[in-house]
Parts: sequence; C-alpha cells; structure tokens
Amino acid sequence: MKNTQQITRAMKFVAAAKLRRAQEGVFKARPYAKEIRRVLQSAMERVTEPQHPLLEKRPENKVLALVITSDKGLCGAFNTNVLRKTAEFLRQQKGKDVRGIGVGRRAVEYLRRRRWKLAGEYINISMRVEFRHAKDVAERVAELYTAKEVDAVYAIYNEFKSVMVQKLLVEKLLPLDPEAPTFEPRGGVKTMGAATELTPVDYIYEESPNEIYSDLVPRYLDTEVFRVLLESAAAEHAARMTAMDSATSNAGELISDLTLEMNKIRQASITKELIEIVSGAASAAS
Repeated sequence: MKNTQQITRAMKFVAAAKLRRAQEGVFKARPYAKEIRRVLQSAMERVTEPQHPLLEKRPENKVLALVITSDKGLCGAFNTNVLRKTAEFLRQQKGKDVRGIGVGRRAVEYLRRRRWKLAGEYINISMRVEFRHAKDVAERVAELYTAKEVDAVYAIYNEFKSVMVQKLLVEKLLPLDPEAPTFEPRGGVKTMGAATELTPVDYIYEESPNEIYSDLVPRYLDTEVFRVLLESAAAEHAARMTAMDSATSNAGELISDLTLEMNKIRQASITKELIEIVSGAASAAS
C-alpha cells in the first residue's frame, strides 16, 4: 500500500506539471477563438446568404458528434461523464443519421462498442495537443460537411474551469449561428452577478465577404477544434491530479488502519507468548 501511495503521489505531481502547461495553452487560445468567431459573425450579418460550404444551413437529418476523451484512465469520472453525455445525445437524436469521430482511446473504444458509424479515429493527442492535430480533425469535419454527408457538427467534451471544476459541454461547431451574441462588456471587464452594459462591436472590411469567408471560415474551424482539444486536455490533467490526490489521501488512511490492525495483532501475539512463558514457568516451579 505504501508503494501504491508513492505511485499515486508521483502521478499527482506529473499531472500538476502538465496542467500548468495546458492552462497556458487554454488561456492563450480562448481570446483568439472568441475574436475570430465575433469577426465571422459580424461579416455574416452583412450579406444575405454567405457563400461558403461550411456556412450552409440544412435541416439536421445527418449529425456528426465529435466525442473527446482521454487516452488513459486514472482521471476520476472525466471519461465516464463524457460517454454518458454522448449516450444522452444519441437518444436526443432519435430518428436521425448520427456519426461519430472519436478523439481519445476511450472515445474510440466506446463508439466501436456501441456500433456507432465511425467517421474518424484520433488517439494519443491529449498528452500533448498540437495545432496539427486540430487541423487534421478540422479537415475531416470540413470534408464531411462540404460533401453534405452531415448537416450539423457537435463537440462533446469537458471544458476547463478550474482545478476542481470541469464543465461538460455539447457545443455546436457547424453551421455557425450569426445570431449568437457578439457583445463584450464595456471595457472588456466581465461582471458576475450584476447587469453589465453591452456595446456592439463593428468592423470595416476592405475585401468582399466571399474573400473573407474563403480564408476566415476554415481558420475559424481549425481554431475552434484546437481550443476544444486544449480545453479537454487541461480538464483531463486537472481531473487526474484531483483523482491522484484523493487516491494518495485514501492510501494514507488505509495505511493508518492497516498499521493499527497490525499493531493489535502483534500485541496479541506478544501477550499470548508472555502468557505461555508465565504458565510454563509456573508449571515448572510447582
């Protein structure tokens, strides 16, 4: 048990080190992803029908789910929550043609076991997320959407909030909704629990909308997928660090209980031997 405790403690420190790097990536990716979405929504508001295959809206008869989990376990309920949400999402899409892309070994195994239509498999990403990984996934998603093999794309993943909190999300990636909020609190300061005055953001464009879309839409998809992968990776490291910290504490409690039990048995053995010695001496003296 002491050996196990040493392993869980070491895994906790490793997860903490990886979490610090993952946090930096998430905090850098969020502002860029948010701004590129805002610019794209602003451009979409200026034309009647944006001419880009990835912006085309169709009835959602064929749905693609991007399910993101970890490649390894020992991270508490991190994977279980995502897979449970995936099963719930499938029930909600009853009557539709649903496909899945698994990112992470646990997601791929789950989708295979449940006999989902797999449109892609990506493993060994979460330990070190790079932009090329996101680009590969985004290109596959864009290929399916452009070919009209799917009508909507959703990402199911854990969003990183803090070391102790990960928020489970089902986020729609495609098609982009131009009516989504594009406002920022005045001065860029977010106020919790109070009403904030919002000001619209406007842009002046030199190129035509079609030129903007041709370059901006693929970049938006790459950025969104990259951000989602970073969020999931950071949440995974946080969940693993918390789980290993809990396991280390539980191992310490179990070691204390076992030590107490061992001392009781040892004391009983010593007492028994003393009684036997005293009894033997008494018999010899008589």
